[in-house]
Amino acid sequence: MRTRLDLHELLCEVLGSRNVYYQSPPSVMMNYPAIRYRRVRIDNQHANDGVYSSQNQYELTVIDADPDSTIPDRVNRIPSARFIRPFVADNLNHWVFEIYF
Repeated sequence: MRTRLDLHELLCEVLGSRNVYYQSPPSVMMNYPAIRYRRVRIDNQHANDGVYSSQNQYELTVIDADPDSTIPDRVNRIPSARFIRPFVADNLNHWVFEIYF
């Protein structure tokens, strides 16, 4: 069974650094480029009056000062990743994905 820590390690590999943050509060000073992620829902499949399988859905945000960053392309190669939207805030580029893990 895959855990959130497995996802964390995968994201560190994709990013190429340890600048990966899970549910980081605003008081945490992040180093960029970075990936911030949070769990947004749990999808259960039911069978025989019980939960047959369960998957967590996470929202990931890639944050980089470089508008031509290759990090979003690498995240997009994760099989269950789906690109949602880009935006710019505080002179940083953000790419939002959802992923099941």
